[in-house]
Amino acid sequence: MDLQTLIDRAEITDLLTRYARAVDRRDWDLFRSVFTADARIDYTQVGGVAGDLDTVVGFLAQVMPMFETMQHMISNIDIAIDGDEAKVTAMVYNPLKLPDSPMWATGGWYHHELVRTPEGWRSRSLTEEASWFDGVPEPEKPAGTDSAGQD
Repeated sequence: MDLQTLIDRAEITDLLTRYARAVDRRDWDLFRSVFTADARIDYTQVGGVAGDLDTVVGFLAQVMPMFETMQHMISNIDIAIDGDEAKVTAMVYNPLKLPDSPMWATGGWYHHELVRTPEGWRSRSLTEEASWFDGVPEPEKPAGTDSAGQD
């Protein structure tokens, strides 16, 4: 492995760390710094939205404040660099807590397509793949429905 590859791998790992810090701290300017302006982000497998950067930031800014705490831990980072592009798959473990409820957690993978820019590596595509959920609260049932969800 040559020196440039080692540098690229370190910078990509730093990018993933910045992503986790941005989400956990609800720092949407920092979150934007992870992505290209035309990035496509897909959180549909974990109950979120898919869309462009503005759509996703708007969704996260609205939804994330409901959590008392969360901690995105990223590991097992698989990086495949091809010139100025890279494909990255990384595991995520995320415990979360809603007010007045027990802690729950989710795990899965982040799939990034990265591109080298003048500002460094940026994600032009992120898809979160769900693997498991533990203790996730069930959504409230509409009034007038029984446990099977029918009137």
